[in-house]
Amino acid sequence: MREFQRVALAAARSAGALIRDRFGGTQDVSFKGEVDLVTAVDGAAEGVIVDAIRSAFPDHGIVAEESGARNERGRYRWYVDPLDGTTNFAHGYPHVAVSIALALDGVLQVGVVHDPLRGETFTAIRGEGARLDEAPIRVSPTAELGRALLATGFPYDRRRRAGFYLAFVEAALTRAQCVRRAGSAALDLCYVAAGRLDGFWEWKLQPWDTAAGRLIVEEAGGRVTDFAGAPHELTGSQTAASNGTLHEALTAMLAEAGRGRGDA
Repeated sequence: MREFQRVALAAARSAGALIRDRFGGTQDVSFKGEVDLVTAVDGAAEGVIVDAIRSAFPDHGIVAEESGARNERGRYRWYVDPLDGTTNFAHGYPHVAVSIALALDGVLQVGVVHDPLRGETFTAIRGEGARLDEAPIRVSPTAELGRALLATGFPYDRRRRAGFYLAFVEAALTRAQCVRRAGSAALDLCYVAAGRLDGFWEWKLQPWDTAAGRLIVEEAGGRVTDFAGAPHELTGSQTAASNGTLHEALTAMLAEAGRGRGDA
């Protein structure tokens, strides 16, 4: 897996250099939906990553946010988010990431999340732990939800379903120490892995949003499931991550907040 990680790291850093160079200026923005935007840098960064993977591993499948899926029949599949936090990037808000993961026969093996603006790189190889740059990382020891710093994000249908999503935020505000919403699910997951956050939840994330971060959390000793505590599915609609110790309290809070409200 070292060679796979080497290629992923090089691709993430190359894409990150492009993002860093173009950060803060006027961006070429278009909209994929009501609030779902994309910039020219998303496409350019994805091109850098996809070209690197295809050059090294031409038979591997790739699922990328902007260009979709290709060559999915093989045993290896890459998940690529070239610019997680596009809205932040478009507004000059300095919290973005490049996220790349590799799965073999559906099991995540390698995860890389690179923050080009802070110069931090989170990595994991299955069975070998998680790292921030070269240093091993572990989840927090926080054992009480009332002492926990949680994070969340809001899906693209938030204008139509604001009340639904805010019910979960209200539940967290009344039970946890506080809540953050920074705009990059990949970094939120890595912050759980590094102990900067104690837990995270979000609806309707995509596989490229969660694949790398999920492996990094798990290799750092944490848990990632759906809101009921069942195994997390990359194509599912619910992502709940924690330091493990808090997981039952986190999922119980989410279940209570959603009770009687239906599904998003």
